[in-house]
Amino acid sequence: MGKIGGFKEFERQDESYVAVKKRIKNYGEFTIPLHIKDLKKQGSRCMDCGIPFCHSGCPLGNLIPDFNDMVHKGEWKKALEILHATNNFPEFTGRLCPAPCEKACVLGIIDNPISIENIEKNIVERGFSEGWIIPEMPKNRTDKTIAIVGSGPAGLATAQQLNRAGHTVTIFEKDDEIGGLLRYGIPNFKLEKGIIDRRIDILKAEGITFKTNVNVGVNYKLSDLHKFDAIVLCGGATVRRDIPVKGSDSKGVVQAMAFLTQQTKQIFNKPIDEEIINAKGKHVIVIGGGDTGSDCVGTSNRQGAKSVTNFEIMPKPPDGRSETTPWPFWPLQLKTSSSHQEGCDRNWLINTKEFICDDKGILTALKTVEVSWKMTPGKRPELIEKEGSEKIWPCDLALLALGFVGPDQTIASQLGLETDERTNYKANNYQTNIPNIFTAGDMRRGQSLIVWAISEGREAAREVDMYLMGETNLPTKGEGDILSA
Repeated sequence: MGKIGGFKEFERQDESYVAVKKRIKNYGEFTIPLHIKDLKKQGSRCMDCGIPFCHSGCPLGNLIPDFNDMVHKGEWKKALEILHATNNFPEFTGRLCPAPCEKACVLGIIDNPISIENIEKNIVERGFSEGWIIPEMPKNRTDKTIAIVGSGPAGLATAQQLNRAGHTVTIFEKDDEIGGLLRYGIPNFKLEKGIIDRRIDILKAEGITFKTNVNVGVNYKLSDLHKFDAIVLCGGATVRRDIPVKGSDSKGVVQAMAFLTQQTKQIFNKPIDEEIINAKGKHVIVIGGGDTGSDCVGTSNRQGAKSVTNFEIMPKPPDGRSETTPWPFWPLQLKTSSSHQEGCDRNWLINTKEFICDDKGILTALKTVEVSWKMTPGKRPELIEKEGSEKIWPCDLALLALGFVGPDQTIASQLGLETDERTNYKANNYQTNIPNIFTAGDMRRGQSLIVWAISEGREAAREVDMYLMGETNLPTKGEGDILSA
């Protein structure tokens, strides 16, 4: 695969960014693509591995050496066909996936791994620019109808796969636009919404029906779903985690997703019913060190925050791989995002003890304490507070980027679906305790990565097709689509 010895000849090269001072003045994407000749060199770095561990590192089982080889040879259309065979939406994963494939790259043992994610993004963008990505209609239609609840990546992948099998698919989305967290949870500077729209246009042309502003179980009767032959629940993990301490109900303590959603709606002049949340001129503290926390940092800087501080309750990860996560495992190491680079005071081993407000209930400060973790074999880690380490931080806006505890229980309770100990919808091979109802994505497995959501959707579609037809030609992980368009 690639050029023999290419990994010794060419250094890893990543796309660059627009300068910070310029990019924080707007909400557009700010990456600067590599020249096509440089992308070919990156594809040439891929080695002829005896066992390409990138396959197992990718939840979709993407055929990575194969499309890298096509890029090396300049066969971009073939590279796109290989990429699309296992990944319905590489334009999303090429921007948002943390690239576990790269962490499992064999070259990564001794050198910088192949820039797989960036190659992936450029393959699909070349496909769109050349007009190679067009609607693929099924040759035949079955008489089966399917309802999919939720239009995030899991729901969209499920829909496209089942539509390819010839079934008639309807997607129900509670928001006013399609995309789930891709639409309102991911900032526009990471994923411009036109990227979603162009893919939705293709799905519509393929025959998938979309219904927005439909909150199943709330303004749409669950009994109306029974007219469908199968139902796939892909509503995601939506119950947000709180901090149950004094003052958590103060004005200025805000869930991260509410903050990010509002900003995206403002960009597109969408109506906002709640009071506007804005970081301009404020001391902002983001609680939570993950990707959502990073998104809050980038958004706060663009809104003109006076200062941005980030708290994380866990220890600061090492700069390199930890001994506890050797190759090819996902590494425990420090991640510095483009948003962090735009300006942020990052703090680890900090626990919030109190949100301090004035006599009008408006947030003015946070009280924290330094902590450590006591690890005892066979027991859960114990949080230990450092005596005398309490500190008051000025704060006008606290953004809680703490993730989600599980899916909303409305549908499960109304339909009598079983849930597990983490409140996720319980399923065996994606099938719930009610035979014609399936579930996939974060609603089934808990909060996870976009690449897992797409993988779940593809696998769930196969199980639904098998249930409806008694057999299926839809592919399993890593097989690639074998249905004719």
